[in-house]
Amino acid sequence: MNPGPGLLLLRRLAARAPRAALLAALAGLLLLSGCATAPRRAPGRTIVEVAPTTLPARIVSNFFLIETRWDDGQTYRFLIDTGSTSTLVTPDLARRFALRQPRGTPPRTVEVRSANGGRIELEAVTLRRIALGDATFERVPALVFDFAELSGHLGLRIDGIIGFPVFRNTLLTLDYPGARLVIAPYPPTFAPPPRQSARVSTIAFNNLQGTPLIPIQMGSESFIVLIDSGSDGSLSLNPVGLHPRFAHGPRIGTLVSSLQGDRRQLTGRLDQLVLIGGHAIERPIVDLTDQLSSIGGEFLRHFTLTFDQRRNQVTFSRQADGAVTMAPRRSTGLSFARSAVYWRVLTVIPDTPTAGLPVQAGDVCVRINGELVEKWTFDRYEALLKSAARITYTFLSGSREVDLEIPVFELVP
Repeated sequence: MNPGPGLLLLRRLAARAPRAALLAALAGLLLLSGCATAPRRAPGRTIVEVAPTTLPARIVSNFFLIETRWDDGQTYRFLIDTGSTSTLVTPDLARRFALRQPRGTPPRTVEVRSANGGRIELEAVTLRRIALGDATFERVPALVFDFAELSGHLGLRIDGIIGFPVFRNTLLTLDYPGARLVIAPYPPTFAPPPRQSARVSTIAFNNLQGTPLIPIQMGSESFIVLIDSGSDGSLSLNPVGLHPRFAHGPRIGTLVSSLQGDRRQLTGRLDQLVLIGGHAIERPIVDLTDQLSSIGGEFLRHFTLTFDQRRNQVTFSRQADGAVTMAPRRSTGLSFARSAVYWRVLTVIPDTPTAGLPVQAGDVCVRINGELVEKWTFDRYEALLKSAARITYTFLSGSREVDLEIPVFELVP
């Protein structure tokens, strides 16, 4: 059978400009976001305090991250992933909080499969609880995964990814502009959705596979997309059966990795409006895909989203009037795999000013504008790309450090 959205078990974390390429070289890590699913297992009983729970969030490279203190006194950091039917946790967290199996019972494993055929086995556990502020989720099925590379790349320790089904008995709000997560119990009586307006739109979603699929409109054509907070991207568009018109591109971007190897991303700016309910996104930047179309954090960060899984409705709201506009995608033509002490070049984007310079995949960068790379967080580096005309990278050549000044340009105007 053809894999539907719930069966596209592992999806790549996109490596796209202008951000440092996100784990593009880590083929084994590509199950971490979007469409990640395992054989369907219902989450455990959900207990929610009467008062809504609000937690501050951090939007890092368009990922929605939250921190929460558990009863062991430790603070844990999770990525909230509406595009995933699975919850994944580190081996350390599993050792601390998984229900113990009877002695002599072999570990349970789940074989997970990527959309393009790669397979990997992960240990399956049941967590006693996940506590997010005053919201407690008991007996949560999870898969065990080592997030060391992701943590090193983001510069933040990541303890797990919480999938969409965990929140099935709550009202879940991802407030991107306000940088907060709100978990609320369902009201005792039916509350009609907010009145449709230019600022608020409530849309029915398909939740049969455990992730939210909604219709959106591009020009005069409608199609289905996955709401994927586990992706840092914009609109990932599968153009099959559609007729997108482009104002710029599509052109070759950076590498996208999968379990079956790397391929070049095609990216461009549409010459059409995209409508999500009553919200208009004017000429958005899109990345072409051969998988299910999805909207990721670069799209979602303009909105506050509230998911009602009992009625299968999601509300998009925003404070501003008018259409959402997306800034040009700026780049130096380089994408990197980050670590604490160096950034390794993954690819040099062809047909860019950088392609003719003496830098190639595999080169190691240790400084940016004279400062060690460990000083450059995602937010700081993105701000530099938005404002700088040129950036000086310091590469290692044997035992020597060599400076290379590279222009910043609009990969997609």
